[in-house]
Amino acid sequence: MLVLDKREVESLLDPDALRAAVAAALSDLSAGRASMPTRIAALVAERDALLAAMPAYLPAAGALTTKLVSLFPRNTDRPTHQAVILAFDPLTGTVAALMDGEAITAARTGATSALATDLLARKDAATLAVLGTGVQARAHLRALPRVRRFREIVIGARDASKASALAREIESETGASVRAASFSDAVRAADVVCACTHSAEPVVRREWLRPGTHVNSVGYNTAGREVDGETVAASFVVVESRAAALAPPPGGSNDLLWPIRDGLIAATHVRAELGELVSGSRTGRADATQLTLYKSVGVAVEDAAAAALVLRLARERGVGRTIEL
Repeated sequence: MLVLDKREVESLLDPDALRAAVAAALSDLSAGRASMPTRIAALVAERDALLAAMPAYLPAAGALTTKLVSLFPRNTDRPTHQAVILAFDPLTGTVAALMDGEAITAARTGATSALATDLLARKDAATLAVLGTGVQARAHLRALPRVRRFREIVIGARDASKASALAREIESETGASVRAASFSDAVRAADVVCACTHSAEPVVRREWLRPGTHVNSVGYNTAGREVDGETVAASFVVVESRAAALAPPPGGSNDLLWPIRDGLIAATHVRAELGELVSGSRTGRADATQLTLYKSVGVAVEDAAAAALVLRLARERGVGRTIEL
């Protein structure tokens, strides 16, 4: 069994190759060419936390994987998401590799939001707002500028000092001007918004959005939501998988389930899956003024595609170490 640590996984994750791999995986999922059950989880109620299992079989990538991921949103001295991924030989079921899943989770989430942005955002989008200052915020700050040329990046946060520190950190990595702001000011300035928080209260509100804005929402909180129901109701909504996004917790998204519960929308308001946009079986943005929303819950075929890419490159380059169980 090949073992790959976080540093090694990060060294093998090319963002453009990863975005292409995720696009192919989601296209296969929407076309019924992949096997992926709904995520299950054991809840750790006293910590508002969970441990989830996410298996998938992606034949086109030769990937049979499962991710075990913990979400402990109260963590302050370590990541809120921690994970490992096991890759199996799809011909024999033998364990082929164990790799860090934290780096893959961050990178594939950012890559999928970049894919959604490429498919849904206006071509002239000039200002990016990233809400949050954690691992996912950093992943999105690296992934999104690869699909649009942003002139300005605004980092929104409740803690102004954290937003300012992150702005200084990433300013040298981008040709755009970077500044910090509140959530509301960041959203009001943006053509593309990436909500990357664990907030139980909405950090994206309809009245803050300009016409034609595209929103990516990747945050997850069992107690709340980061996008208000009015934004969902006013937007062309796209997900990775209807079955996953609309499943009961811990699989689905309160951002969609609560507006359905409250009668603001019906389940049919979810207009497309990303894989359908990739394949061209459905179309996306109708005009320059339309609001578009990609709501992510994170699905296992994304991890399978990323793990297959990492494993192939690790074998080609002799990265990692082999152990016997």
